[in-house]
Amino acid sequence: MKRIIPIILLLLAGITWSFGQGPVKLDLPEVSGAHFDRNRLLYPGDSLSMERFFDKLDELLFTGQGHLNILHIGGSHVQAGVFSQQMRDHLLNLAPGLTAGRGLVFPFMKTNTPASLVISRTGEWDYCRNAVPFTTRMGLAGASVTTSDTTASFCIVTREKNPRDITPLFDFNLVKILGYGDMTPVVHFNSDTLQGVYSKEEGSYTFRLPGYTDSLYVDFNGMKGTFTVTGVYLDNGMPGITYHDIGVNGAKVESYLSCEDLERDLRLVRPDLVIFGIGINDAASDSFTKEKFINDYNTLIDIIHEVSPDCALIFITNNDSYKSVKRNKYAVNPNGKVAQEAFMTLGKQYNGAVWDFFDIMGGLKSMAEWQDNNLAKKDKVHFTNTGYALIGDLLYNALMDRYLEHLKHSYRP
Repeated sequence: MKRIIPIILLLLAGITWSFGQGPVKLDLPEVSGAHFDRNRLLYPGDSLSMERFFDKLDELLFTGQGHLNILHIGGSHVQAGVFSQQMRDHLLNLAPGLTAGRGLVFPFMKTNTPASLVISRTGEWDYCRNAVPFTTRMGLAGASVTTSDTTASFCIVTREKNPRDITPLFDFNLVKILGYGDMTPVVHFNSDTLQGVYSKEEGSYTFRLPGYTDSLYVDFNGMKGTFTVTGVYLDNGMPGITYHDIGVNGAKVESYLSCEDLERDLRLVRPDLVIFGIGINDAASDSFTKEKFINDYNTLIDIIHEVSPDCALIFITNNDSYKSVKRNKYAVNPNGKVAQEAFMTLGKQYNGAVWDFFDIMGGLKSMAEWQDNNLAKKDKVHFTNTGYALIGDLLYNALMDRYLEHLKHSYRP
């Protein structure tokens, strides 16, 4: 509490400063055709739920107590992990000691694994995702890997490092393996083989490790049978911000609705803030309609509110994109504008914030400009790593702008 007075005085004086290790606001490059001057959170309704989230952030930053769960959910923009990692790193750098766990992750073994995780495996595994027809039971992660190989194992290393420290940010001592089957997972910690405690309610095996680690090694002790993994939850019980990034290549809103254990896994996360980045794949379809898009989101938000009634919502409008019409020929996708309108409707309906990235990046046909600036890929849908990092910087700045306004109004002398 001792540092709250000078911090607030600096804020009220309009000074950009650092809570701890990182800046509250980031300097951004110029991008031709973009509207970075419009980079802000919009509120078609009211902002009460976001203010409640900021109150919790106040407690965490000014007292060092509490814990925030942020869920960022989407398609390939999120699965790649660059956009979300940028957000995670900036938020954790707001103050020293925000060392909460890595949260819900998925052991992707062959496809677009986030750079913040190192995944290795032995044995044969079958991968399924919610964006294509599937037969396995899935949860919030929107994917599954199944094995019947007695030699099967996997290892996850949370290799993200604090840029100003050599200590891993995401040491953990609690592991929950979400899944099912007639084989039983075991965790190896140093020379010990640990047995988990199964919870039917969570659909998980819980392992409490005798110490902290940044790596997880799981196998089945040579058992015969099958096992399907639908997620892995890593925690350390410390105060801070857990930023769960859930992304599946090609996923639409209805893809997540098709996951049978979605609500069950949401109860494990219990988000205080949900950042919705789902929509680019919905809008790629020729049959896309604003009405179905909104109805699908209505169903998804109802499930989330059943678990976390007071959680804040941020809707990210689709980026501008093009469709491939023939080899090396692309046509602009007008559905980006339709999706933008739908997100504004959802923002008003649920009193959520809308981050209008479609407008901020420059609107219709702006994807070509981002490609010319080496920020977007040739498919005119996805971004380069530099582009995704810039998008993360932009959203972080927009969130911090709103948070600084919250502080000015909450703590004005």
